[in-house]
Amino acid sequence: MKEAYTDFALVYDELMTDIPYDSYVELIELATGSLEGKQILDVGCGTGLLSVKLARKGAEVTAIDLSSEMLAVAEKRALDLSLRIQFKEQPMQEIRGEGSYDAAVIAIDSLNYLPERQDVVQTFKGIHSALKSGGKLLFDVHSTFKTDTIFMEGPFTFDNGHIAYIWETEEGDAEHSVYSELAFFIREDNGLYRRFDENHQQRTFQVFEYVDMLREAGFTVERIFADWEDEPPTAESERIFYQVYK
Repeated sequence: MKEAYTDFALVYDELMTDIPYDSYVELIELATGSLEGKQILDVGCGTGLLSVKLARKGAEVTAIDLSSEMLAVAEKRALDLSLRIQFKEQPMQEIRGEGSYDAAVIAIDSLNYLPERQDVVQTFKGIHSALKSGGKLLFDVHSTFKTDTIFMEGPFTFDNGHIAYIWETEEGDAEHSVYSELAFFIREDNGLYRRFDENHQQRTFQVFEYVDMLREAGFTVERIFADWEDEPPTAESERIFYQVYK
């Protein structure tokens, strides 16, 4: 869904202020130890918010994303901070490697944008090939409770005085998938609002299905937890985390 983040890239950072990226860095450190000198692959990097935090910890970061608009924002961010990060415009399904990375991360439900099971397996296999022996993969996804129940409670609205949106979501064609239509209204300097629209499709799978796909790709599951806490998922968990290794 390359078109999904075209105009959204311009307002993405402002909308993501409640995401605890520092906590994500801590999770990666917990999984890998010190990040100093570590080769880290940031998959679905968006505007580089996590990438720069990893680089500031001394990691050597390669960041990929499907959206050239997102990458443009990310590259400027890294340049402004004098951080050396390698950015690549690439679908995550096309990752291939020669065992050079210490860790990979797919943060903030980026994996849910893959529409089919085979896309997820292909991504896992590509990351597996890119990791060193013992290398870690950490990622999070929407729970089926979130796609099937929480997202169906919309429409959702937001207004911070600069950005407003109306977010309508309906059940997608595939099981545990959602189709979202978002109308954004951006307040310009002259006081008028500019509108743009976004369409997003996401899909998730049951916990055991992700475990099966990870094992198919060659990974060993180290731990599964939920909602930023060191606790196992429950029936009403919203975000499921997976920590696995090659």
